[in-house]
Amino acid sequence: MTAVMSRDRRAELLAAATHDEVVPLAERLLDAGTLGDPLVVHAPETGMVLLQVREPVAEERFYLGEVLVTRCTVEVAGTAGWCMRGDGDRVAAMAGALLDAAAAAGLEAAEIEQVCARVADRRAAEDAAEWAQVAPTTVNFEELT
Repeated sequence: MTAVMSRDRRAELLAAATHDEVVPLAERLLDAGTLGDPLVVHAPETGMVLLQVREPVAEERFYLGEVLVTRCTVEVAGTAGWCMRGDGDRVAAMAGALLDAAAAAGLEAAEIEQVCARVADRRAAEDAAEWAQVAPTTVNFEELT
């Protein structure tokens, strides 16, 4: 990756990462002392949030239901890091927050962005596979004149 990833995009990808994609890296950085003495601002907390979606034709928003999320906020080298995952994995939420703070503080940012790039590639492949499965069902209408 040549350009620095935006904080929003990094947070999105860390939240979408699997447990095995974020936890080993966060543990290694903690063990190596790279993150110093991180401060847990808000310990991992699991709860429910309303999921709002937009209907695609009229573009009206409505609440679809509640989803389980886990959120966490930490501080590394004076820089806050945050993660909210769509599951109940408190360890992965803590790891995501630590990696977000570390990258924002410039600590191991390249390695963290590599993890994010792998998550982005995996998600793109999953989207392409889903589209390949759905595409044959597309109905093409001829324009009436």
